[in-house]
Amino acid sequence: MRNERHARPHGRPSSRPPGTATLVLSGAARAVAAVLEEGQSADAALAAQVAEAMEALQEVQQQGGPRGAIQAVTLGTLRWYLRLAPAVLPLLARPGAQTDVRLRALLACAVHQIEYSSHAQATTVAAAVDAARLLGLERAAGLVNAVLRRYLRERVALLASADRDLATRHAHPAWLVEALRAAWPAELEQLLAANNAHPPLALRVDLSRTRSVDYLQELAARGLAGEAVSGVPTAVTLSHPVPVAELPGFAEGRVSVQDPSAQLAALWLAPLPGERVLDACAAPGGKAGALLEIAAGPIALTAVDNDAARLERVGENLKRLGREAKLLQADLCGPPDWWDGVPFDAILLDAPCSATGVIRRHPDIKLLRRAADIAGFAARQLLLLRGCWPLLRPGGRLLYATCSVLPAENAAVVRAFLAATPEATVAPVPEPLAGLPLHPCGPGWQLLPGAAGDGFYYACLHKEGEAR
Repeated sequence: MRNERHARPHGRPSSRPPGTATLVLSGAARAVAAVLEEGQSADAALAAQVAEAMEALQEVQQQGGPRGAIQAVTLGTLRWYLRLAPAVLPLLARPGAQTDVRLRALLACAVHQIEYSSHAQATTVAAAVDAARLLGLERAAGLVNAVLRRYLRERVALLASADRDLATRHAHPAWLVEALRAAWPAELEQLLAANNAHPPLALRVDLSRTRSVDYLQELAARGLAGEAVSGVPTAVTLSHPVPVAELPGFAEGRVSVQDPSAQLAALWLAPLPGERVLDACAAPGGKAGALLEIAAGPIALTAVDNDAARLERVGENLKRLGREAKLLQADLCGPPDWWDGVPFDAILLDAPCSATGVIRRHPDIKLLRRAADIAGFAARQLLLLRGCWPLLRPGGRLLYATCSVLPAENAAVVRAFLAATPEATVAPVPEPLAGLPLHPCGPGWQLLPGAAGDGFYYACLHKEGEAR
């Protein structure tokens, strides 16, 4: 990407407009700063910064766009921030310099480009200096130049020093490394590496409309390399990600984006034709769609979420799939005044959690999540379990799921529920799923992030009593 001088802020003229490299670094720095300072998710921060960068490109009449580049630099920087920041930020010797979140974010983004991209280092430094001015950090432009040039001279020693600490070497918060060490000591290094890996684009094929093998042939006909996922008949992965608009069958709902581990929810609950099924905490609707697709006949699905905007997304996703469900906004921790009183045959409770099993897809989790958050998640998860259980008929089943790898949100929650609920028993793993890399975890089963998919926990609870 070419680097050009840009128009300075506050209307001061310059001979040339900002180059794409400058816009990418400045946009990524703003997005990273929003995550660091405001606690925004990467998705929300990226949406704002991509729109601003695209507008800037249109104003200077440049061709193409930095959308994908801003996303790549932002997510890459967030993925490695806890390794890069300790290596470069100590070089900010000027008093108060480290307190400016935009400056910290810009340096981290630039160092990410130096370490993890193929761009010429001199181009990255020049673009970072220009980006500082674009960010309103004109007085720090010289400092950015000096810090990055010093980093280039000393980078081997700086990174070696940072890498002496296990958490820093793998760019994880120390509290999370210790929690993972306590839960999964033998798998710790594998877990940390998996969290920093780039996950494949995973798809769920609607087997009621096409076979996975046929869909793979469709992909191949378009020059897209894909493969089936062992043990998950609905899942295929692509070697290289592409926009969903380029996926055959996506617009008409024959295929959806969903990780193989998440697809197991529908396969595990296995709704039967004619059953009343509740998808609790249903947004954004991926699992609701999967439940409707996997049933061998019509089911009466009710999808509940406490957020109106997110519930709207459920409706949009089901419309694309050509599927229908009853959508209700409700808090399942409160009184069931939304419920018609007719018990459900099966319930999927995909409970809100720390999302520590999907860090590879959402690296901002490493910066946003705190150790103190886990107890709050666990308390709400137990409330949700207790709120859903009375809605289940005797002889019915409830599948508890999280995308966490922390036992405090998984085994501990289910154990506490079982201790207070004598009519609840744990069902075994369904035979079709027995060959998956499931780790016993208390009353349930844990999938760890890796080649097989994201990190998910599942525990299927059976309600004793006479089946209808």
